[in-house]
Amino acid sequence: MADWGPVVIATVLFVLLTPGLLFQIPGNGRYVGLCNMQTSGLAILVHSIIFFALIVVFLIAIGVHINTG
Repeated sequence: MADWGPVVIATVLFVLLTPGLLFQIPGNGRYVGLCNMQTSGLAILVHSIIFFALIVVFLIAIGVHINTG
């Protein structure tokens, strides 16, 4: 049986937390920029930290598993 939980969670979080796609923290001129498709190094760092924190919560603390087969 394959455990697809980590793959699905990581893919969804990666798409949702891509800086500039839905939102960007910190934005260019505002604290939160919405759908501007422009990124900075600081925004990439902040989104990477948020991604890591959420992946740890979902995979280690909660233990999400999606089994097939």
